[in-house]
Amino acid sequence: MPAQRKTEQAARTPASPTTSTGRKPWVPRTPVQVVLAQITRQEEKVAELQRQLDTEKTALNKLLQAKKVLEST
Repeated sequence: MPAQRKTEQAARTPASPTTSTGRKPWVPRTPVQVVLAQITRQEEKVAELQRQLDTEKTALNKLLQAKKVLEST
């Protein structure tokens, strides 16, 4: 059993650190850059949620209009 574990681990680890794994190289950033990136991501998230909310409000208004028509008959 221990021999199998070693071979499995060796198969999973890359042969050399210079092989291309498709990942971007790590670039150190300042704390200011990190916070600005977080702010940008949060703004994008809020904008997406706002679009979803507007869509849901439109659907709700249509349903409320249908409800009024159904209740009036």
